[in-house]
Amino acid sequence: MTALLVIAKEPRAGRVKTRLTPPFTPAEAAGLAEAALVDTLCAVAAAPASRRVLVLDGTPGAWLPPGFEVLPQCAGGLDERLADAFAHCDGPALLIGMDTPQVTPDLLAVDFADCDAFLGPAEDGGFWALGLAEPDPALLRGVPMSTPVTGAAQRERLLAAGLRVRELPRLRDVDVAADARAVAALVPHGRFAARLARCAPASRR
Repeated sequence: MTALLVIAKEPRAGRVKTRLTPPFTPAEAAGLAEAALVDTLCAVAAAPASRRVLVLDGTPGAWLPPGFEVLPQCAGGLDERLADAFAHCDGPALLIGMDTPQVTPDLLAVDFADCDAFLGPAEDGGFWALGLAEPDPALLRGVPMSTPVTGAAQRERLLAAGLRVRELPRLRDVDVAADARAVAALVPHGRFAARLARCAPASRR
């Protein structure tokens, strides 16, 4: 069975979702980040997994559901932090972020029977999920992160290592206000959509 990892930041005002401010206030952005994280963790909790791990920059809060191990993120760039998360796995693992609250348990139920890796592309050119049948931190170190070609570069790294790669559905990350509205529309009954609805009137946006 696969280990499911979520890499995330503690949802504190001024530290998360800074590209949402403006139009949202730092407190509103942090609230949206918390809702996105909780929706993501609940999807992970409902998916089959050998382990459920939160790789966290910060301190866990009341928002953390039961059943998760918590590991601190290492220092360094995002590629180093992702690599270190996989270094704590000794079997098949799928890692996702906290920016896709529309993720479902079905999307996370990956099967490595006929492939070595899964890559979930994001609409902004990055990736929202990376799965490795045999976790190897070297597959991530040095991959340029947070660019329009990050997903393509990561895919090329996997292929260059001779891995059989399967692609997961393309999802939209929540980075800016337009993303928040679009993603909330996809999952109107989730915590993220409810938190967005509680933010200040749309006339401010």
